[in-house]
Amino acid sequence: MKEVVNIKWVIAHDPLYLFIRAAGYFQEAVNKKSDKYEVRVEIMTPTDYATKYNNGAIALAGNDAARVDELSKLMDDGKIQMSQMVTTNLAAAYNKDMHVLDMPFLFRDHDHATEVLEGAPGKQLLTGLAKNSPMRGLGFTYSGGFRCLPSSKNARSLADLAGETIRTGMNPMARDTFAAIGINPMSLELGEINQAIENGTIVAGESAFPRIYPCAQNEFSKTVVDTGHSLFLTSIVVNENWWNTLDVELQQIISEAAVEAARMERERSIEDGEDAKLRLASEGVEVVALTEQEREYFKQACEKVYDKYEDFFTPGLVDSIKLH
Repeated sequence: MKEVVNIKWVIAHDPLYLFIRAAGYFQEAVNKKSDKYEVRVEIMTPTDYATKYNNGAIALAGNDAARVDELSKLMDDGKIQMSQMVTTNLAAAYNKDMHVLDMPFLFRDHDHATEVLEGAPGKQLLTGLAKNSPMRGLGFTYSGGFRCLPSSKNARSLADLAGETIRTGMNPMARDTFAAIGINPMSLELGEINQAIENGTIVAGESAFPRIYPCAQNEFSKTVVDTGHSLFLTSIVVNENWWNTLDVELQQIISEAAVEAARMERERSIEDGEDAKLRLASEGVEVVALTEQEREYFKQACEKVYDKYEDFFTPGLVDSIKLH
C-alpha cells in the first residue's frame, strides 16, 4: 500500500490559470515517479483556501509583494506546503541575488535560459532562498517569458517612446533599463497598467505576450514592441520546514517533478506567446520587432546598468550566467 503524502498548494498571483496549470503539471509528474508514495496535491486559489481552511476569510488580496508575504507566513506556520511566486518579489523580500534575473539582455535566447535556470546558477539562486525565508525554490517557470511593451501609442520603434512614461516592473533594474535609453520609467504592478493607460499616466508598460490577453492589455494596444530585453520569471517553492521532514527519496521525487513541471510550463508559455502574437496580428495590432541596429543600441545602453550593479550581486554570479 502506498504512503499518502498531502500537499496544499495555494495560488495567489494573476492570471490564476497560468499558475494553476503549472501546479497541474507538477501533480501529473510527481505521481509517475514512485510506487511507494501517493502524492495528493490540493491546488487552491485564495478563495478555495479561505473557504476550506480559513473560515471564509480571504487573505492574499494585496499586490504581488504582499501576497509573497502572506504565502510565506502560511508556509512558516506550516499551513501550506507549496506555491509559485514571482522571482522579482522573492528577490526583494529574501534573496537579492534573484534580482539578477531582472537584468537586461542577460539571456541570449530560450535555450540559454533553460541551461542557466536548470544549471548551477539556477540551483544557486533557488537554494539561496532557504537562507532567509521559510521556503526553498525547486524550479523556474515563465508565467510570461521574454518581456514586451504593449503600447497605446502607435510606436514602431524604441525612438517613438523616447521621453514617454511607461510602466516597468517593481524592481530598480527595470527602471534603470529604460532610463538608459531615454524612456521615463514608473514602477507599477502589472495589474495597474490598464488604469494607468486610461488616465494618461503612462503610454505603455512592460508585460509578456502570454499575459496580454488574460490581463486585457490588448484592449489598449495599438502596437506591441517586442523588446525581449528580460524575462518575466516565477518560481515553484516549497515549505522548507516541511521539506526537511521528508526522506531523501521523496525529496528527490518532488524535486525532479518540479523541474519537469517547470520545463513543461516554460514550453507552454512560449507557445502561448506565439499564439498571442498571431491573435494580435489578426486583430490589427502590429507586433513590432526591434531591428538588429535597435537591439544592439539598447544592449549597449544597458551596459551602464551592469556597471551600476557590479557590486550588488554575489561575485561571479553575473558572469556565470552570461558565460554559461
